[in-house]
Amino acid sequence: MSDWTTDATDAIERTVGLVRERTVEPVQSATRAVVYGLLAVLVALPAVIMAIVGLFRGLVLVYQGHAWAAWLTLGGIFVVAGGFCWIRRNP
Repeated sequence: MSDWTTDATDAIERTVGLVRERTVEPVQSATRAVVYGLLAVLVALPAVIMAIVGLFRGLVLVYQGHAWAAWLTLGGIFVVAGGFCWIRRNP
């Protein structure tokens, strides 16, 4: 004859574990992905902006102070990149 208190406790523990496995763990994984994604965006966005500003300053130095040439070069790069993205889009 088995002890009914131990059986009841084991059944409750299994049920709680199953509920946790199906509810808490997927939400915890999704939350972790959102937090790390936001952190990556908050670090990468200023880094990209500072790199573009640095590239512009470097181009002004290369073109010996002619800012219009640096604007033209960066504008051309962005137009070509935009055209490439436009061609690769899925309507």
